[in-house]
Amino acid sequence: MSGWLLGLLLVAGAGGIAYIRLAPSDPKAWHVDLAAGGLPAHAHVFCIRPDNRYGPIQGDPKALLEKLDAIALATPRTVRLAGSPDEGRITWVTRSGLMGYPDYTTAQVMEGPGLCIAGRQRFGSNDWGVNARRIGGWVQELLGLNEPPEMTGF
Repeated sequence: MSGWLLGLLLVAGAGGIAYIRLAPSDPKAWHVDLAAGGLPAHAHVFCIRPDNRYGPIQGDPKALLEKLDAIALATPRTVRLAGSPDEGRITWVTRSGLMGYPDYTTAQVMEGPGLCIAGRQRFGSNDWGVNARRIGGWVQELLGLNEPPEMTGF
């Protein structure tokens, strides 16, 4: 392989990595209403609902969302993209350590009272369970469980 072709491939690879790390996150695309549906099939979802063993929520669901916000923001490489506990919906961006791939997690107070959390990746169609593990860890801490729960879906 000639030197210029190898150099071109290296520049293209560096450009791809830079795009992944520096591409802006549009809140309109990621801070979505979970009740409206439309999540990708590969999204990982956990819900606290009156009809499952985790619900109903006792007390103010927005207070639980506020506690979840603190847990999320204590996670390495995680920042709030949009929303607030008062709004009843928050979306965070968590970037992977090596490549900086962004994953988006949205938590929303739902009818019931309930709280649903959905995680999805921006690039690719398989995250190897990274979002499910993150959400499970957050919920474990949020609810004081002995182990991370299985994803419940909606």
